[in-house]
Amino acid sequence: MRVFSGIQPTGVLHLGNYFGAVRRWVELQEQAQCLYCVVDYHALTNEATGPDELRDAWRGLILDLMACGIDPERSIVFRQSDVPEHTELCWILGCVTSFGDLARMTQFKEKSKEQVFINASLFYYPVLQAADILLYLADRVPVGEDQVQHLELSRRIARRFNSRFGELFPEPEAVVGQGARVMSFADPSRKMSKSAGPEHYIGVNEPEEDILRKVKAGVTDPGLTPGQEMSPGVANLFSILELVAPPDIVSQFREQHSEGGLLYRDLKQALFQQLMEELAPVRRRRAELESSVDLDELMMAGAHRAREIAEPVLAEVRTRVGLA
Repeated sequence: MRVFSGIQPTGVLHLGNYFGAVRRWVELQEQAQCLYCVVDYHALTNEATGPDELRDAWRGLILDLMACGIDPERSIVFRQSDVPEHTELCWILGCVTSFGDLARMTQFKEKSKEQVFINASLFYYPVLQAADILLYLADRVPVGEDQVQHLELSRRIARRFNSRFGELFPEPEAVVGQGARVMSFADPSRKMSKSAGPEHYIGVNEPEEDILRKVKAGVTDPGLTPGQEMSPGVANLFSILELVAPPDIVSQFREQHSEGGLLYRDLKQALFQQLMEELAPVRRRRAELESSVDLDELMMAGAHRAREIAEPVLAEVRTRVGLA
């Protein structure tokens, strides 16, 4: 089984990334051949990302991934821009992609509302995302719930290509694991994201006092009655607690909630303590890696391994469509 997943270099690896994707990536290394790609071309869709920021962001992200347990010897870890086959395949796949499909993408509709200038790449990037995946003939793709629509588009693109040019691409299946959607502490109606502002995410390597402040400020509800349904904010606190705490601690707080005796300050303090225990080895490892890893050499080696797969696939594509 071959697994592909990509992550944008945003400069901050936050809890949404960690629980929604990276922790699952670490587990998958034991089960499949894994390719983990830092999708720096996708990051260019954000006008606020300058060249120096992007350079720092991808370097920091690679260190974060390794600190979390991604092993460049067991997995292929590389930058999208170091493998030119991605962009060539993107153009070819664009020729079998429906304009209507792209126009229906929920993320495009949402993100375009937030930008004054809507660049064409924001509209077109699901095709590049499909190229990222299909280039490696991936069987599985770990995704958050918000990316399932894009993966379904990748499957349709593969189907259309295969129908027109002959069977080549497998239709990749989604791997949606526990913790696939971590919400903002400040606004539990929206996914944890850096783009929403600093109060809407908690960085894995953020100062401890800042993490404590954000957890304490997490939205709950005005009061409790026994048996009352959880508000979205409280449900979010519990969903994160379940990811880091022993079952008996979670059960204790759930029982208090159902009886109407839960003190939110106690829940938040326990969540903070369990979070810091979970993140402590990651934070230590990150500090060690900063002074011991040659990232340029590491990325060169990763790109070489990725191209060993990508080059023959693209050569076959070029032959199928009549370019070679």
